[in-house]
Amino acid sequence: MNSAPKYSVVIPVYNRPEELEELLESLVAQIFRNFEVIIVEDGSQRTSEAVYERYSAKLAVRYFFKPNSGPGPSRNYGFEKARGEYFVVFDSDCILPSTYFEDVEKSLVSHGFDAWGGPDRGHEKFTTLQQAMAHTMSSMFTTGGIRGGEHQADRFQPRSFNMGMSRKVFEFTGGFTLDRLAEDIDLSIRMKKQGFRVGLIPEAYVFHKRRTNLREFFYQVQGFGRGRVRVGRIHSGEVKTTHWFPAVFLIGLISIPFLFIFDKIIGGLAIGLLGIYLAAIFFEGLKATRSLAVALLSIPSAIVQLTGYGLGFLKEKLK
Repeated sequence: MNSAPKYSVVIPVYNRPEELEELLESLVAQIFRNFEVIIVEDGSQRTSEAVYERYSAKLAVRYFFKPNSGPGPSRNYGFEKARGEYFVVFDSDCILPSTYFEDVEKSLVSHGFDAWGGPDRGHEKFTTLQQAMAHTMSSMFTTGGIRGGEHQADRFQPRSFNMGMSRKVFEFTGGFTLDRLAEDIDLSIRMKKQGFRVGLIPEAYVFHKRRTNLREFFYQVQGFGRGRVRVGRIHSGEVKTTHWFPAVFLIGLISIPFLFIFDKIIGGLAIGLLGIYLAAIFFEGLKATRSLAVALLSIPSAIVQLTGYGLGFLKEKLK
């Protein structure tokens, strides 16, 4: 711990010691090991102190407990404690492949990014539903692939489940200015506006668990919809046509019974279009995951994702 590490990994955690342990285990398995880990306990009732103690001999890790303030301020708190040249943030429900930092190193040498992000994936050890949710969150048919698709690299905005930046970027931007709900998107936009080179590293992916059931997933994505509207209020032009799609989907879904009352042919056409759309999600899921079960669950996952995001988006718009 005498010399400064290359990377400081900052992990805010709130009542999730089991998830944190899996993330720390994946950090132990990293091929490139020149990093420290900073755990920021954000006012949890179920703390991760025992997990920290188990890994204190395996990793260069420090643990801090603070009153609850949300993930944005908690990450900034960790940045203030960090000793590294670069700061990296992960959500506590992520697991890293062993080559994560090795791939980041290669990309920084090649591209000289000031800040970066990477995509997320499902893992074969996740539940079938978690794999389906991971797929629909990155699907071309739901998010347009903007959460890490290589073809969208020019529009990519790093998310806090997998985001890195230089110390200079943090000092210049002040880090996260929102406490939660799109605090990462706001920072990504500000980094680009201030002239920093922000890029996508496709190889630096994480396995992201999402939630354990569709009800929790619904509330999570509802927050994403609200967050996008918040970002639009701060940054003009950041609510695009793509972001309206879930709201349009929700309104269309609710309208189908009324269309049938108005005209059975129009109602039948609407159901047919919905069926084609859901079939496209199914076949994309089958191709991407090679699992019939995951592909089937991608259908309810996509519906919950779109309706939850759309509802949050509309509710925040109407405020």
